[in-house]
Amino acid sequence: MVPFALVVNGIFIKTTLYLYNILYQNTKMKAFVFPGQGSQFVGMGKDLYENSTLAKELFDKADEILGFKITDIMFAGTAEQLKETKVTQPAVFLHSVISALCLGDDFQPAMVAGHSLGEFSALVASGALDFEDGLKLVVARANAMQKACEKNPGTMAAIIALPDETVEQVCAEVSKEGKVVVAANYNCPGQLVISGDKEAIAEACEKLKAAGAKRALPLAVGGGFHSPLMQPAKEELQAAIEKTQFSAPKCPVYQNVDAKPHTDPNEIKANLIAQLTSPVRWTKSVQNMIADGADDFTECGPGKALQGMIHRIDKAVAVQGIA
Repeated sequence: MVPFALVVNGIFIKTTLYLYNILYQNTKMKAFVFPGQGSQFVGMGKDLYENSTLAKELFDKADEILGFKITDIMFAGTAEQLKETKVTQPAVFLHSVISALCLGDDFQPAMVAGHSLGEFSALVASGALDFEDGLKLVVARANAMQKACEKNPGTMAAIIALPDETVEQVCAEVSKEGKVVVAANYNCPGQLVISGDKEAIAEACEKLKAAGAKRALPLAVGGGFHSPLMQPAKEELQAAIEKTQFSAPKCPVYQNVDAKPHTDPNEIKANLIAQLTSPVRWTKSVQNMIADGADDFTECGPGKALQGMIHRIDKAVAVQGIA
C-alpha cells in the first residue's frame, strides 16, 4: 500500500490518490466527511453505545475526560441542554468520530474533510490526532468561542440564491461603515452564510434581499463564528493547538481555510489555528475532492446537512450517511 503518511507538503497527492484508487478501492474512491455544530439531536449516539463495545468504551472514556456525563445529555437530555456550547461541540465530535471508528475495516478513506467543528473529527478519524487530544481541543475550542461571544456579541445569517460575489460585495460595503460582516460558510452554490456583529448582519440582510436574495435568514447561533469577532478565541485555541502532538494522517485532509489536501502536521496545525477567523470553503473543498477522484461520499455523524450540500455541489457523486 502507498503510505499516505509519507506524502508531505502536498506533493504528488493527486497521483497518489489515483494509485490508491486503482490498487485498493477498485471502483469507488471514498471520501468521508464530518458535520459541524447544529446537527445535534437528543438521542444522538445512543444506538452506537448500546450496540458496539468500542463505542461504549470511547463514550465512557469521554465522560471521564470531560469530568461530566455528556452521554446522559446526548442520550436523554433536553434540546436546551444540548444547545450549550460546552456540550454541543464535544457531542457532535464524539458522535461523528465514534460512528467512523465503529465501521472498522469499512473505514478506508482515500480522503477526509470536516465542516468547521467537523474538521477536528476528520483529523481524529484519519489519525492526525488521537482521540483524547482531539476531544480536549474541541472542549478548548468551545470554551474559547463562548468567551469570545460574550466579549464580542455577534450572529450569523444564511443567504439563499445569490451569487457569492454579490454577497461578498454587500458585506464589504457594510463593513466599510465600521461594522463587521463577512462571508463565513461557503456551503454550496446558492447558499452562503454571513457572520458578524448583529447590527451589521441586520443591515446586510436587508441589502441582500434588495439585491435579489430569495431569503436572508438569521440563524439561532451564539456568536459571529468564522469572522474577526472570533480573534480572542483564535488566540486562546492557538496556544492549545501548539501544545498538542499532531501526526501525519493516513490520507489527505481537505481543510476549511484553503480547501486543499494536507498531510504535513505543521501545515494542518497552522490551518486549524486560522480556521476560527477564516471562512469555511466547503463548496471548493468538495469540488477539489471530486477533481482529485472522489466519487463516493459518506457523512459520519448526526444529521444529513453535508449530504444535502454535496448533492447540490455535484449530483453525479454517490452520497450517503452513517450515524
